[in-house]
Amino acid sequence: MTFTTKLAAKGAVVLAVGALALTGCTNASETAGGAQPSGSGSASFDPSSVQKDDSLASQVPAAIKSKGTLVVGSDTTYAPAEFLGGSDNHTPMGYDVDLAKAIGATLGLKVDVQTADFTGILPALGPKYDLGISSFTITKERLGAVNFVSYFNAGTAWAVQKGNPKKFSVDDVCGKSIGVQTGTTEADDIKNKSDKCTQSGKKAIDVVSLDKQTDLNTRLVSGGLDAMSADSPVVGYAISQTNGALEKVGSTTDAAPEGIAVAKSDTALAGLVQKVMAKLISNGSYKKILDTWNNSDGAISNAELNPSVSS
Repeated sequence: MTFTTKLAAKGAVVLAVGALALTGCTNASETAGGAQPSGSGSASFDPSSVQKDDSLASQVPAAIKSKGTLVVGSDTTYAPAEFLGGSDNHTPMGYDVDLAKAIGATLGLKVDVQTADFTGILPALGPKYDLGISSFTITKERLGAVNFVSYFNAGTAWAVQKGNPKKFSVDDVCGKSIGVQTGTTEADDIKNKSDKCTQSGKKAIDVVSLDKQTDLNTRLVSGGLDAMSADSPVVGYAISQTNGALEKVGSTTDAAPEGIAVAKSDTALAGLVQKVMAKLISNGSYKKILDTWNNSDGAISNAELNPSVSS
């Protein structure tokens, strides 16, 4: 997903950013069947356990310090990373949300996690959002448009109906009906796979691209898809929320870093976020958050600013 640039050079940049936003980023999944998570939703991390770091707080940019709030854009349809739950089913929750709260607590700021369309977050960094935290896979293309601070590793995984009644194999995807969330790296990957199918004389993949992961989960449970492809945390969570209606097939592949996004022009804030992440990793808050959501497998030991990536 991508980013905007400043308004003069902006015209072309905004178009580029919009294109990037539409091309692919990893997110994390939503609740299967469209229902909100039950159990795990109440185990949210307590940000009051994170102490303010006066040294880091003194480095908060003046514009953010004056409003006292860190505004975060997140596609809250992608559990367990970000979703709407709680007693009102409208409260942002998930490990990305808890991480945002921990960053805010470290800097002595309130945190306002705002629900946004996945493809619209990166272009709005700066004017609307201070940070984008929505399971964005870090890619070379995106690094050309925004700053990223790595915080998690996720790969691509596949799910099918329990028992795999359609005998789906990840090694034989041509002609199959496969669901992906719009704007994710999986959507790009499936398109590339479909192109290869037709180039080799086989049937194209029937790609079902939907805006919400929950809708994909529902469709797969009902048998409307042969399989779905999503980030590994997403698939794992969808399986856990369907009471045995779904299962993983094949192995997790293409593990890649996910990042917290900051406007390309705001290098000071990007550097500060990297320092805060290093602090949260070292003091154990980061691991505690991931453990709360059963996703410590994706933990990293070193948060990097604009890390080198292969693609």
